[in-house]
Amino acid sequence: MNPFLALLRRNHNYRNTWIGQVVSEIGDHFNNIAVFGLVLAQTHNGMVVTGVMLARAVPAILAGPLAGVLLDRFDRKRMMIASDLVRAVVALGFILTVDRTETWLIYLLSGLLMLASPVSTSGRAAILPSIATREELHTANSLTQTTQWTTLSIGAFLGGAAVTQFGFRLAFVANSVSFLISAVCISRLFLPGRGFRPPRASVTESEVVRPWHEYVEGLRYMRSRPLILGIGMIAVGWATGGGAAQILFSIFGELVFNRGPAGIGTIWGCAGIGLLIGGAMAYKIGPRLSFRNYKRAIVICYICHGGSYIVFSQMRNFAWALVFIGLSRTAVAVSSVLNMTQLLRHVADGYRGRVFSTIESVQWSVMMVSMTLAGIASQHWDPRTIGAIAGALSSTTAIFWAWAHVTGRLPEPALEGVDPEEIEVHGEPTV
Repeated sequence: MNPFLALLRRNHNYRNTWIGQVVSEIGDHFNNIAVFGLVLAQTHNGMVVTGVMLARAVPAILAGPLAGVLLDRFDRKRMMIASDLVRAVVALGFILTVDRTETWLIYLLSGLLMLASPVSTSGRAAILPSIATREELHTANSLTQTTQWTTLSIGAFLGGAAVTQFGFRLAFVANSVSFLISAVCISRLFLPGRGFRPPRASVTESEVVRPWHEYVEGLRYMRSRPLILGIGMIAVGWATGGGAAQILFSIFGELVFNRGPAGIGTIWGCAGIGLLIGGAMAYKIGPRLSFRNYKRAIVICYICHGGSYIVFSQMRNFAWALVFIGLSRTAVAVSSVLNMTQLLRHVADGYRGRVFSTIESVQWSVMMVSMTLAGIASQHWDPRTIGAIAGALSSTTAIFWAWAHVTGRLPEPALEGVDPEEIEVHGEPTV
């Protein structure tokens, strides 16, 4: 039997987490295509897309540290359910933006949506070693990320087609319903013993009122483990150009290739296909790579990613542009799966929430700067020039990582990712 199907068949907790992921992420991409298509149709201004992305980035950055502390202090399952319910309400509110010419409400709702998101995204990563055995962990990680990219393709294609055929309101309703379904799926998770509460000492009164100290403790933990810090820096290097790419996808689809929301959806969809192919490749080669060859693979991935994105940005033919954006994302996917597997193996349970939310927040911070500069540049420069610069910046990750590898600054740390108590119960929940 296919290992992915076997994992879904026998592992009740992972199966429910996966279903919730599929539905909510497809809904996310319906929202993305609808929002970007709406603001570009109303304004024909790439700077407005930058404004929407910044409205999402700033709350994600601010919420990340708090989300990490909450996930490492309270029941992760309950926190994820609360996040889904809040997002369901906010997502439905986008219906109010369809007939408005002003954009402030889109900014507000985009910010609120992202304010609740880090709890869900980081929470899913934090519970993965708890719901998968050591033997299942690589398969579970590969399937989780491959699913993320599959939903990107499906959600982008369907979102673009749905908006074109049925309008923006349907996309926003679908996004809201998707979060409700995700909350139901997460509510079905079950672990014996302490459940989804992370192991930790009792919280003192000062820690309750000063969660910043817990977050700083998480930063010290990351700094003391060069590999974890290095993987975090990969996110920074990618985001220098990756933030601009988020703006450029919409600009290329709507304004450069003049294909409207369907064009935006097609570019995002082909990027998703590339990610899916890369995820499958990483699943196959990951278990065979030594730690040394894993580090070499990361260098190769980011050279291929940056180079392919530069070629994409210069293509006049839409079909060839789609091919090269797919190649770019294939390289990103291989790196992402390999890096996440290392994090799941080496990050201790008590620090997972803070580590994953910190990496996400730092990445969003750099992306915010990149998006801002790309939006400003789009008012004065050709999008193809901006795309070439974005690809070159993302490739700088290869230089940093190669230097750290050659100089011995990335030793393999001890395995801390799976605690002896974290044994998956494969049957149905009993309570």
